[in-house]
Amino acid sequence: MSESGLKAVFLEERPMLMRLLVARLRNREEAEDVLQDMWLKLDQLVSKPVAQPAAYLYRMASNLAADRRISAARGSARDTAWLDVQPEADEQPDIERTLIARERLAQIEATLGAMPERMQTAFRLFRIEELPQKQISARLGISVSGVEKLLQRAYRQISDSGSAPGEGFDNRHRQSQEED
Repeated sequence: MSESGLKAVFLEERPMLMRLLVARLRNREEAEDVLQDMWLKLDQLVSKPVAQPAAYLYRMASNLAADRRISAARGSARDTAWLDVQPEADEQPDIERTLIARERLAQIEATLGAMPERMQTAFRLFRIEELPQKQISARLGISVSGVEKLLQRAYRQISDSGSAPGEGFDNRHRQSQEED
């Protein structure tokens, strides 16, 4: 069937295509948009014969409706994800908190810089890279209890320096160590 023949079948089947699209999309305006898209696609088709033009048009309508639904779902998910990422006003740090946090970080960095190299390495591997004490002991060539002692001394030095971040140092690593 030629291109003009496919358009003729489209015009003939338009009311039924509209019913199909309204049922699938649950929105008359969206269905009208899909029909317009179909008409434009028919203009772009290379004139090649279509054995069953009505079936071809219904399949095209179904595919375009599915594409619209998927696109709408992704857009909704993207918008919802964006809202979930936005911090509440109470969660946003004010300038004072930010300055205090920066000051604490500078104190901790200074304390870490003053530590012996092996203690500093063990602390960074454990706290920053989140390696288990077993892997740190293998990397440093010392026992696990040696790693524990290095970490205890590091924590004590940080605490003694007055830059202990309190709740910032969670017990997550100690719990994971107990499981190892």
